Amino acid sequence: MQTLANWDGGPGPWILFFPLLWAAVVAGAVTVLRRTVWRGRGAPWRPMDAGRPAGDSPIAILGRRFATGEIDEDEYWRRLSVLDEQFGRSAGKGGAA
Repeated sequence: MQTLANWDGGPGPWILFFPLLWAAVVAGAVTVLRRTVWRGRGAPWRPMDAGRPAGDSPIAILGRRFATGEIDEDEYWRRLSVLDEQFGRSAGKGGAA
């Protein structure tokens, strides 16, 4: 019985290197694609801007905090008036308390 250790014209023990080589090539290709091409397509590993999901404005966050009960109505209107001044929102729920 011949084993891989006896090279007598056979492939030799280095044949085990090829699956490892292909695994490294595939892993490298996936890594390169993740860091370059797929990054701009909304991939889940893309870092978020300033720790919040894209599209969440400060006014939306304030509304969510009010809806969950973290802040009361007076605090909501007070903060909303500051955000209106800062971001120039022209929507019409209007006057701050």
